[in-house]
Amino acid sequence: MPQSNQDYQQILEQEIAELKNKVSQAKMPEELRYKAKRDIVALERSVELGNYDLKYEKVSKYLDWILKIPWEEKTQDRLDIQKAKEIFNQHHYGMQEVKDRFLEYISVLSLRSRNYQDEEFRAPILLLVGLVGTGKTTFAYALSEALERKLIRIPFGGMGSAKELRGNSRLLLGSEPGKVVRGMCEVGVNNPVILLDEIDRAADDANQEIMGVLVELLDPAQNHSFVDNYVDYPVNLSNAIFLATANNTGRILTAVMDRLEKISMPSYTDQEKMVIGKEYIFPELLKKSGLKPNQLTIKEEVWPSMIRPLGYDAGIRTLQRTLEGAVRKAARIIVERGFDTVTITKENAAIFLPKY
Repeated sequence: MPQSNQDYQQILEQEIAELKNKVSQAKMPEELRYKAKRDIVALERSVELGNYDLKYEKVSKYLDWILKIPWEEKTQDRLDIQKAKEIFNQHHYGMQEVKDRFLEYISVLSLRSRNYQDEEFRAPILLLVGLVGTGKTTFAYALSEALERKLIRIPFGGMGSAKELRGNSRLLLGSEPGKVVRGMCEVGVNNPVILLDEIDRAADDANQEIMGVLVELLDPAQNHSFVDNYVDYPVNLSNAIFLATANNTGRILTAVMDRLEKISMPSYTDQEKMVIGKEYIFPELLKKSGLKPNQLTIKEEVWPSMIRPLGYDAGIRTLQRTLEGAVRKAARIIVERGFDTVTITKENAAIFLPKY
């Protein structure tokens, strides 16, 4: 049954009272709190004019977002160099020069936190440049795990507008904050590792505009007051650690490169790929497929074909896909034919290798 006007009025008043309470108790800048309270006052007036439903949707959505922003919450860094070594070795085989640079990075963070706690420190922003499949993105995950910081990954592949980073005005219907603020709301802390992934792959017609926002994000003099169009209030990003990746630097503006420290990712040798395949990828794929370690064996003479099914490849993605296909085929044989084990030999390898 429809409610009476009096009942409806009580519900409206209760909802507005809940919004007031949330804003009053939330941790946020006082200036923004004042701004939110003004929005609630405007909402109360709209009730009197009969425009409540539309106004409430816009105001409540905006308040939900600013209440989610972690204005003060942060994680405590784990600055254990031995643990960091262990984690980087778990994620990557070889690449000692790149690992050493990250370990130096963590060492500096450790000394700064120990000896200069009261002084502001801007960590250098590393740019990992290398071919597809060389482990650029994985280094960001390893750094996040080593420091015990939350990770935000922002993919730039095909990004068509700077508004994807900075958000749309909340006056527009259906608008939201950009990926930077949304990511911080999701992880709930203001000092995450923010991975700007493949910054060289934004859409051509938006590249200049996106690079302009990147300059602001990566500049210590500006990112302490990053203004998202939707939030319309400065958000402090200076506590975050930024990390960027790119396949090459040809499309990255000089102003952006000036704020980055470039690290070139080496290609894997066949010998390194063999170790990665045997010790990292293959055991993990067996586990994911439900196979026991002794149920599928790949003979030594087959591994060169696994590594180079199509010829030379700088990364390990082709190797990963080849092994995934072999494991899937073996799993089907074991289930369909009732075999206990499968061994891939030079004679039957064609069954398990990709057909191009």
